[in-house]
Amino acid sequence: MKFFDLVKQRYSVRRYANKAVSKEDILKCVEAARLAPSAQNSQPTEFIILQDPNKIKEFSKKVFSGVYLPSSFAKKASAIAVLMAKPDFLTNVVGKQLQDISYFLLDVGIAGEHFVLQAQELGIGTCWIGWFNTKAVKNFFDLPKQYKILSLIAMGYPVESKSKSHKRKSIDDIIYKWI
Repeated sequence: MKFFDLVKQRYSVRRYANKAVSKEDILKCVEAARLAPSAQNSQPTEFIILQDPNKIKEFSKKVFSGVYLPSSFAKKASAIAVLMAKPDFLTNVVGKQLQDISYFLLDVGIAGEHFVLQAQELGIGTCWIGWFNTKAVKNFFDLPKQYKILSLIAMGYPVESKSKSHKRKSIDDIIYKWI
């Protein structure tokens, strides 16, 4: 599949078929993320993969409750990837002070996009999730303080294919200036 076609086909899937995603395919997605570039090659992105259906249910009850209920669709996913980072000193502390940019956020974003595009190529639907209880995630896995939980990616085979595309801004609307 050509890259541009892959990008055009990818969308956020919130309804999943009752069909497991193989460990091998999940590992292909993680491998695509592992190959992503990062500031100073710091490679801050780390994953936790939930694939056991009982663990996904238990996790979902804690992480998607209360105000986070809109993200509870993920409890029906075949797998959930937790994207996290342990920011290093040089590129993230010094970079934040000098440039006011948290480079690890960019790095994890690039890795996550590699992950979801690889999934799309494999026919696996994904949805980035940013609305969840990060404290509950840390507690669920008993993670050390230095880890930053940044997003979740629900994975599974779509119940139906997307029939219409979302409206996007025109190219002229997103190019601020071309000199």
